Amino acid sequence: MDVRIEELPPPILVESQEDFEDLLDVLEQEDEIAVDTEADSFYSFRDKVCLLQITARGQDWLVDPLGDLDLADLGPILADPSKTKVFHDAEYDVLILGREFGFRFAGLFDTRVAAAVLGSAAPGLASVLSDRFGVQLDKSQQRSNWAKRPLTPKQIAYARLDTRFLLPLMHEQKEELARQGRSMIVETECRRLEALEPPPLESHPNDFVKIKGARALDPKGVSALKELYAVRQKLAERYDLPPFRILGNKPMLDVARKRPRNEAELLRIEGITPKVLGRLGNRVQRALDRAARKGPIARLPMSPKRAGEGQLDEIQSELHDRLKTLRKEASERMGIESAYLLNRHLLQKLAEDRPASAESLRSVDGIEPWQLEAFGDDIVATVTRFERDVAAGTVPSAPSRRRR
Repeated sequence: MDVRIEELPPPILVESQEDFEDLLDVLEQEDEIAVDTEADSFYSFRDKVCLLQITARGQDWLVDPLGDLDLADLGPILADPSKTKVFHDAEYDVLILGREFGFRFAGLFDTRVAAAVLGSAAPGLASVLSDRFGVQLDKSQQRSNWAKRPLTPKQIAYARLDTRFLLPLMHEQKEELARQGRSMIVETECRRLEALEPPPLESHPNDFVKIKGARALDPKGVSALKELYAVRQKLAERYDLPPFRILGNKPMLDVARKRPRNEAELLRIEGITPKVLGRLGNRVQRALDRAARKGPIARLPMSPKRAGEGQLDEIQSELHDRLKTLRKEASERMGIESAYLLNRHLLQKLAEDRPASAESLRSVDGIEPWQLEAFGDDIVATVTRFERDVAAGTVPSAPSRRRR
């Protein structure tokens, strides 16, 4: 594929409803459409879609959703299963477009998933396009402020390339997937992406347990982190900033761990600067005082469950761990990211249902025929060994599985 970026036709900026209606007229006639979004997640508390990139019929459009546009009529096109919508790493786009505009998706193809299933160790768009087409993407605008207007020439040049090559990329990938007998793996993941539901906007008081390192804190540190997290969320919403711009995770964890007694001790923590303290004021010390009054949290709160998931008990959690080990071994053997072989929803269902026979495994909700063929015997064998261990009383009990 001979690609000269400088010779590409300029993208069409869609800033009026009339321009948007013209775009819809084109899309209604097309069977394949490439889509991407740009958001302001590095600049606001709740990110929003700031740009919608679309490529079809050899032309690129940049749609400005921050202008006076009604995007509702794009919904039926995205939901039409007869039209293939091509994304690269679709999950974020599906969720934010669903949350903001109520869009639903069918006929989705994810080129990032396809690259990973084909064995790419670096399935990001820049790497894939470089390997496939020799296209070198300038990613310097990736974290620019997409909410600012007017868009700069560099932003426009960057944004249009995110969808420009997705359609030919998809065609090459589909041929290779068919040759390798892996098309069904991508199809399964794309159907999962289509069914995603946007999570609620409200944060949960126990969301702090999702921070990497929270589980390594002692009980006093857990209590401190919970109070610090609540302060950070409140300030981030007040100032309309992403939480990490109020206080990063690492310094917040260090504060919870060390629990400094005054401003001088606070300033000795890496990442706590006079500027950070200027925004936080004395709220850090007050949060630590509240944590001290409330006392240690001896048992880490459960992480808020994701949509559609229940909470596994100790026995089920042990089986879940064993199934994850099975999945990891298959991933390494096949050179495919483990999540695409048995996703987290299916792993949870297997741990809940404990299918110890081929017949019971076939009845597990969500399992696909190709997964039964590829992993069915191993799953049944794993569950059978697990059930023998349960009967023998050798499955780890709750205290040995959790520190708190």
